[in-house]
Amino acid sequence: MRAVYAESVSAQSPLDGLRMGELPEPEPPAGFRRVRVRASALNHHDLWSLRGIGLGEDKLPMILGCDGAGVDDDGNEVIVHSVISASGWQGDETLDPRRSLLSESYPGTIADFVWVPERNLVPKPADLSFEEAACLPTSWLTAYRMLFTTSPAAPGSTILVQGAGGGVSTALIALARAAGYRVWVSSRSAGKQDRARKLGAHEVFDAGARLPERVDVVFDSVGEATWAHSLKALKPGGAVVTCGATSGPAPSADLNRVFFLQLRVLGSTMGTRNELERLAQFLAVTGVRPVIDSVHPLEDARAGFERMAAGEVFGKVVFDHGA
Repeated sequence: MRAVYAESVSAQSPLDGLRMGELPEPEPPAGFRRVRVRASALNHHDLWSLRGIGLGEDKLPMILGCDGAGVDDDGNEVIVHSVISASGWQGDETLDPRRSLLSESYPGTIADFVWVPERNLVPKPADLSFEEAACLPTSWLTAYRMLFTTSPAAPGSTILVQGAGGGVSTALIALARAAGYRVWVSSRSAGKQDRARKLGAHEVFDAGARLPERVDVVFDSVGEATWAHSLKALKPGGAVVTCGATSGPAPSADLNRVFFLQLRVLGSTMGTRNELERLAQFLAVTGVRPVIDSVHPLEDARAGFERMAAGEVFGKVVFDHGA
């Protein structure tokens, strides 16, 4: 079968190990179901994998990709939930200490076929295209959980999204605007600020700028570069919700500010199968759709990886696998 995979890993030159070619179909564990992938989407997780973060050389070659939508062997149109919990695990999959994402322990979605546990298949609403549905399982699900499960803010609250352009930030903007939040966004790029405004942001600011008032919740996936600003932007009793640290994981904690203003720091990772199903229905009933940066045929997947590695994307890079 056709597959996009990591043949080797390199912290300095991650794309050197990227390959597109034929691989044999794997032997799936008992209880796994096959999905013919119609569309997949790219995440920073895939670049981290090519750098060897979370992917050991003993797992190579590894098919990349956490996001995918397609058709199972019974003809059902499905979205693939990429959080694979341990056999017998009950409850929130994201809390399973033995969980993994597709492309870590099990082959990923950027291939003709992917195999996942039956419980990981979510019905695709007919209103969503395969390309739109493929955008949901990682960044959009992460944003949904951050906004509606982890965050203490309710519609009508003022929130700040740090950064504009990535999959999580664009999802947060679109979801929060549709749900009735007042959405503020920060970005270093004038072009991305303009696109964030068109996407639904009520106000946009330069990165690190002093805000006209403090906000209820900050959503931060950037880490060290924005952390101090995130804490300063909060009202007393406010919260920062973090799902990543692309600029570094170890900023100053600024504990004096945290305890004196009774701020909360809330971690959030991915989401559950049920949250993915609710997210898909939310899009179906509201008309909100993922922002797609570009669509590439599977054979031209490298071009999508190069766009992401260069920091050029606004929204999701999608791969069309064909019918």
